[in-house]
Amino acid sequence: MNEYQYCEFLAIDRPLDAGEQAEVRGLSTHARITATSFVSEGRGGDFGGDPRKMMERYYDAHVCVANGGIHQVMLRLPRVFLSLETAGQYCIDPHVCAWASGKNLILDLASQGDSGDWAEGAKDSLSVIAGVRTELAAGDLRPLYLAWLAAWGTWERDEDAFDYAEEDESEPPVPAGLQALTAPQRALADFLRLDTDLLVIAAQASPPLSETKDDSRELARWIEDLPAGDKDRLLHKVAQGHGAHVQTELQRQFRGEPETAGDSHPQRTVAELLDAAAGARHER
Repeated sequence: MNEYQYCEFLAIDRPLDAGEQAEVRGLSTHARITATSFVSEGRGGDFGGDPRKMMERYYDAHVCVANGGIHQVMLRLPRVFLSLETAGQYCIDPHVCAWASGKNLILDLASQGDSGDWAEGAKDSLSVIAGVRTELAAGDLRPLYLAWLAAWGTWERDEDAFDYAEEDESEPPVPAGLQALTAPQRALADFLRLDTDLLVIAAQASPPLSETKDDSRELARWIEDLPAGDKDRLLHKVAQGHGAHVQTELQRQFRGEPETAGDSHPQRTVAELLDAAAGARHER
């Protein structure tokens, strides 16, 4: 295997202990390994790890960039924050995949370029892209929609990417706020080569984000009314070092489910989105 590639993994929720670091050292002849990161850069044969298994066992975020045109990002987060059913609405094999591993959900998002050129700056994207993991845990589904949209955008670069019978596929729920992406979401869109015109067209059906202002007194009353068993469970998680997860879980429950386009904007087909984007590009 002569393909040159860059692979990076991050441990965000929990650093690897000495034994786990020793285990991953056997996967690459020259990887740079710390308690929170694994970086391997060189010929493909120098890296002997299986990214899926590494994500299932050790890491929370991963990118791989190869001079064959492949851009891949993987994210792991607790299933309590993102269910396989919800993620499955945005999956398009092999571009957007999701699977359960124990208490976690793992997302695999990939983009195949139309040339073998090395994409400058792509390998430095993980530190920013990893932020979408926190956003997904908080209930923001924009990253999943962006990955879904980028996957279908592949059709404009490769006419054999999909079967033409699939052009009548309907889009999944459109999350609010596509007109104002966060920095991690913008980095993810660029990494997955999402076409700007396609994003603009898709965003036309996306409602604006509602401003979130938590009333501290209302929040205090809501927490007071939580069942004693739930409070004990959450405090136990805090004592185990999972305070950030507890905060996210409480905010999700208190604020409710995130907004989507709903019935006011009927679902568009893949063909309608791609044709509208092509028309906007031609007009410009």
